Amino acid sequence: MPVMTTYMDYTISSKPIRIIDRSTDSSKLNVKSLSIVSVGHLPNRTLYRRNARFKHHAIVYIAGGTGTYRVQGAEKQQVRKGSLFLFFPGAAFDYGPAPDETWDEFYFTLEGSRIQEWLDTWLTAPELVRQVGTDDAQQSKIDRIFALMESGEPGNLDRAALLLESLLYEFFLSSEPRLKAPSPDPLAKLLDDISASINQPFEAAEFCERHHISLSTLRRMIHRATGYSLHEYIHRLKVSEAKNMLLNTHQTVKETAASLGFKDVFYFSRLFKKYVGVSPQHYRSNI
Repeated sequence: MPVMTTYMDYTISSKPIRIIDRSTDSSKLNVKSLSIVSVGHLPNRTLYRRNARFKHHAIVYIAGGTGTYRVQGAEKQQVRKGSLFLFFPGAAFDYGPAPDETWDEFYFTLEGSRIQEWLDTWLTAPELVRQVGTDDAQQSKIDRIFALMESGEPGNLDRAALLLESLLYEFFLSSEPRLKAPSPDPLAKLLDDISASINQPFEAAEFCERHHISLSTLRRMIHRATGYSLHEYIHRLKVSEAKNMLLNTHQTVKETAASLGFKDVFYFSRLFKKYVGVSPQHYRSNI
């Protein structure tokens, strides 16, 4: 199981900080080239560090606040809401919020050969602060990474690492005008948002308001893209994730149902059997 700690440290922040350290043996992971060592959320951070050195590479995303970042005594770079920067071995870093200010920090410590591949190809100039902006879908992916890490299951740790790689690449594209992708497809954004929300009950009215569309338009777009009605598409997504959880976690069927937003485990079981052909417990025991 992971080592998860939520505690107060007033030298860092006036709010509780959350840190999840991987304790699973790396030999149990299927993805050998990339692994998350730890993740942390430091809301309302006040601590400014000087001459900090790190054993691993790390990605830092600032969801709010302002400050500065400097590598090896070079010129200070401004950090603000939506900034992303890196730490890497062999260099000294000065970084933190501005005096009398705070920032909201998410960090991801990494190891693996794939990191060097990033640096050799698309993640150039690792010493630069990148402005990647803020987005609800991005924050949902960050929350998902934390949830996967918290489970401690090897399969979920692999998923967390691959999801982080995908998120980092999206961040990179958004920060590079010369590589920026075309304007996002509204339909793709809808589908991504639905996929990122499978751990919660789906509130159609709230979803439509967030995307500035009517419910009838949402239903029409989903049916045209998937061939399914809106609710059948969502149910299929949830059942697909439930299959992964049943095989890769020790959660009970009731806990699995709850983590996917189902308040009624019997309804979840009927829905699972409808799409899979067997009950959740039978699926776990015989697959």
